[in-house]
Amino acid sequence: MTTRREFLAKFGTAAAALTVLPGFAFAADSPVATHAISVLPPLPYAPDALEPFIDAQTMSLHHDKHHQAYVTNLVKAVGSDPKLSAMSVEELVSNLDAVPADMRTAVRNQGGGHANHSLFWPSLKKNNGAVPKAELAAAMDKAFSNYAGFQAQFTKAATGVFGSGWAWLVLEPAGTLKVMALANQDSPLSQGLKPLFGIDVWEHAYYLKYQNRRPEYIQAFYNVINWDFVTERYLDLRKA
Repeated sequence: MTTRREFLAKFGTAAAALTVLPGFAFAADSPVATHAISVLPPLPYAPDALEPFIDAQTMSLHHDKHHQAYVTNLVKAVGSDPKLSAMSVEELVSNLDAVPADMRTAVRNQGGGHANHSLFWPSLKKNNGAVPKAELAAAMDKAFSNYAGFQAQFTKAATGVFGSGWAWLVLEPAGTLKVMALANQDSPLSQGLKPLFGIDVWEHAYYLKYQNRRPEYIQAFYNVINWDFVTERYLDLRKA
């Protein structure tokens, strides 16, 4: 089982200097914050902050109901195991093999939902058409030829998810960027990858506004990627 020290080495030693807050291993606004199993992190902006691209009602239901349900169910799943309960959710889903077999499916689903959404909220912000800059832009150029190449791969991955799941931009162990899709609430952390950000393509993330028009939601999503946050996360995780 990964210790907190090992987790810091794996996911960025810069986090070690940050102030500890209740419910968080590091400062809640840090790009490399980790989250307690039992705590729903607050939405870092008003529910209507992403209008017109993501509506306020969807944001409220998504955060207050859906994410809370993952937290509640995860606590139920691991509540009888003090070692697992003491871990951050990111540590937990990074080490599914260490979870007892009778808990593993619940931890994979509920813990993945908690971890995925805990990264999702701070990675969103109306960007007024901004694109990645500096080191992240250079890494995208290397991996995808250019930003348009990244968009093409990311759109394809998100559109191609059958049923529910996510598309992700991840940092591989070799330090390269990769786009991938995962089903349900599976986390890139469980595959030894470092997620930079993802798009939730479960219907609860977009159906009130976009109904069955997932491609329209995906195109709108490029207007709400918080590239400052993603870039900081990339720089911190690249140090590991």
